[in-house]
Amino acid sequence: MNDISLSILFGILAALLIISAFFSGSETALMTLNRYRLQHLVKKNHKGAIKAHQLLKRPDRLLGLILLGNNFVNILASSLTTLIAIRVSGDNAIAPAIGLLTFGMLVFSEVTPKTLGALKPELLALLSSWIYIPLLKIFYPLVWVINAISSLLLWPFGIKSTNNTAIESLNKDELKSIVSDANHLPTRYQNMLLSILDLESASVTDIMTHRNEIVGIDLEESVEDIIEQLQNSPHTRLPVYKKNIDRVIGFLHLRTILAQISDPDFDKHNITNSLSKPFFIPASTSIHKQMQIFKAEKLRIGLVVDEYGDVQGLVTLDDLLQEIVGELVSEEPDIKMQKDGSYLVDAGVTIRELNRITHWDLPTEGPKTLNGLVIEYMETIPEPGTSVKLHGHIIEIIKRDENAIKLIKFNPKR
Repeated sequence: MNDISLSILFGILAALLIISAFFSGSETALMTLNRYRLQHLVKKNHKGAIKAHQLLKRPDRLLGLILLGNNFVNILASSLTTLIAIRVSGDNAIAPAIGLLTFGMLVFSEVTPKTLGALKPELLALLSSWIYIPLLKIFYPLVWVINAISSLLLWPFGIKSTNNTAIESLNKDELKSIVSDANHLPTRYQNMLLSILDLESASVTDIMTHRNEIVGIDLEESVEDIIEQLQNSPHTRLPVYKKNIDRVIGFLHLRTILAQISDPDFDKHNITNSLSKPFFIPASTSIHKQMQIFKAEKLRIGLVVDEYGDVQGLVTLDDLLQEIVGELVSEEPDIKMQKDGSYLVDAGVTIRELNRITHWDLPTEGPKTLNGLVIEYMETIPEPGTSVKLHGHIIEIIKRDENAIKLIKFNPKR
């Protein structure tokens, strides 16, 4: 070593610092690499991604190789620094030289490359995989021994080194978080994906038109009133019943009856002869399941019934599609944001719709509408002007009638 010039020794030391930086940066890059992005590149036959994916199947071997190389380089750099210090200024220079080396390695071989690896993991990971694959083959026996000892030490704690699939399974909430944090995905697509993820947990009662809002044909009314209703109906399919919706006898498609209205002999028999069989949906049916049923049965409308067979509401195929893609037609919003940041909310809006528009987290397990949630919470129908803190939100009752709240104000959070 004494025959080697100091310039060569300094050059070797610099090279060792660069190699150490490579090991540190690539380790961080490979461990923080987006596994879903990696899987996508693998499917596109990206060669670097395929090699990185192969390495990450056994992270214990990869880490064993990286730490073996990094520690060897760092120890060699420390020894070389000691030698250079002795040749330059004797034994008294060893401590300052080691201190300087520690600072240099910390900045140039640890913090900087690890930061780069964390910020640009794909760049470093895919490039370094070309180097690690052959290195792993060369040093496999030594890496195997290191991993065997490591596994033996972990064995008493019940930890085993097994094949890693590189992508862990996600539950629904974790997947929703990923979709919500996808900054490059347009908001409307985010909302659609989040709605799809919620289909399994939501039932038809969450989206149905409540029974007191169902528009239908009552055969107990006069023919003249029925004809006027048919001519002015905004709906193409209407339930037909006698006296109340619990006595429904079928569904009427306006297309099949409008041509008959001008017939002088038109009467209620024309309506009953044009009816399709009523379809009933258990209240506990999930939205996802009901979409499958509508598709299989080639239906577009059904009545939601409870365990006693009483009609609770009405659901159409449009309601199910609207749950995914949002409003199908432009309507007057039930939720209006004010200039001061408060919200004026129609109390009949569903909690799911309110959560979706405002990104709140009001409970959906109990009552389905905001009116029901407030009444359940307060155990009474509050008078206008009443204020209360509802699940972290300060609300004020603006309007009510005899048996329900009509309008609620959500004050801005301070």
